[in-house]
Amino acid sequence: MSTLTILIVVLFVAGYLCIALESFTKVNKAAIALLMCAGCWTLLMMGPGAYYPDVAGGDVVHHIAEVIEHHLGDAGGTLFFLMGAMTIVEIVDSNGGFNFVRDTIKTRSKRKLLWRVAFITFFLSAILDNLTTSIVMIMVLRKLVQSREERMIYAAMVIVSANSGGAFSPIGDVTTIMLWIKGVITTQGVLMEIFIPSLVSMVIPVFIMQYTLHGKFDKEQNLPKADVSQFTKTQRDVIFWLGVGGLVFVPIFKTLTHLPPFMGILLVLGVLWTVTEIFHYNTSEDDTMAKRVSDLLSRIDLSTIMFFLGILMAVAVLQEIGVLTMMGEGLNEAFAGNYYIINGIIGVLSSIVDNVPLVAGCMGMYPVAADATSAMAVDGIFWQLLAYCAGVGGSMLIIGSAAGVVVMGLEKITFGWYMKKITWVAFVGYLSGMLIYWLEKALLF
Repeated sequence: MSTLTILIVVLFVAGYLCIALESFTKVNKAAIALLMCAGCWTLLMMGPGAYYPDVAGGDVVHHIAEVIEHHLGDAGGTLFFLMGAMTIVEIVDSNGGFNFVRDTIKTRSKRKLLWRVAFITFFLSAILDNLTTSIVMIMVLRKLVQSREERMIYAAMVIVSANSGGAFSPIGDVTTIMLWIKGVITTQGVLMEIFIPSLVSMVIPVFIMQYTLHGKFDKEQNLPKADVSQFTKTQRDVIFWLGVGGLVFVPIFKTLTHLPPFMGILLVLGVLWTVTEIFHYNTSEDDTMAKRVSDLLSRIDLSTIMFFLGILMAVAVLQEIGVLTMMGEGLNEAFAGNYYIINGIIGVLSSIVDNVPLVAGCMGMYPVAADATSAMAVDGIFWQLLAYCAGVGGSMLIIGSAAGVVVMGLEKITFGWYMKKITWVAFVGYLSGMLIYWLEKALLF
């Protein structure tokens, strides 16, 4: 490993530690992520020939510019998807669209609410995706839980449930989508063999965390809320179904058109925006100006967007210099043949760095075996475990998944609080799910 590579890794680790210690340094994590991103790419430019030996000297700078644009395009797709999903959910929420969801899961028992939120999040994330589901559930929780300290516990379980739910569905997480499109896992295979491990990885953390909640909510908190809009009930229902139904439609749109998911989100946002403008036309201007989409866009937490951009682009440098590939090869050599340990470690790593390049690296490193009995065959142990571990493993740290990052921004949860309160609980659930999968393979399949 060259000196320059070591410097890049050290800078990344130092930036990561500053993000982890945000509550002590009092420096916003987005600022650190942007500095880490710019610093890593600057170091790469100091010795580009070492990483692109096949590119002629005069063209290497131009090549790196193209590489940055490529990674920025990938990151931009994620960011536009995130901004679109956040705006759609905000539109539905500000116009009372989630009132009936709130009323459906509402209960005075704090523990019952935790279980209801967890199960709804788990199954909803398999239909939508863990990122969008997390945004929806946080909006609902804000209507049900007034105490910020208690809502942080519910929000943490939303992260765990969303990641677990996304792992057993081919469209529930970016990594499962990648594996599904490549053809190394099938819909039937993951539903049959990954569903129960994923469910266990959610149930155990919720079971443990329920004991941190005591008593019941105040009666006042459960009184019917006044309508937040002059829209009729029919209009609010239209907004809800256009918003949530549109989010469900996004993966269908992607399958039909083969366009990136963010294009589907922009389509849904455009339709919903147009419909709300038409509805606002016949209502009081004073009542509606604050709820128009043009105003709601200003509520998006740009610091979260900037943080996401910095992290994704910093990890892209590690991918470019081959560090992630080296890690994968090292795991393969150290634990040859033991796919449980290899994937278990990959799952832990996915809570530290983005799971997308990790899974992409594994897909490039390991060929698909033609022998149906091989662990590397379609729906083999390796690929199914990779889908489970890369998805569920992201719950161990709050910045280990897209769901965690967006909840971190929405609820202002610190890295340190999550690591102290939730990391060990998520790890227990993660290992329990792997144990269940091992029992499945040993006894049933």
